[in-house]
Amino acid sequence: MAKTLELQFGTEFGKTARISVENPKEPIDKVVVKNSMEKIIAADAFTTSSGKLSVVQSARVIDRNVTEYELV
Repeated sequence: MAKTLELQFGTEFGKTARISVENPKEPIDKVVVKNSMEKIIAADAFTTSSGKLSVVQSARVIDRNVTEYELV
């Protein structure tokens, strides 16, 4: 089972950009996540093909289960 915290930002051109963090610390503290996202925007740390990150949209945890089958 793999968990990923996906941070979703609005960009300056009205698109959505995502940053994924593998194996996030749980339980997720919504205040810390929002403050961290605001700091990422303020630091102007990332630029996308859709422009700079400009607004916090949402965050979500994606829980993925993978089952591998040996076919040999």
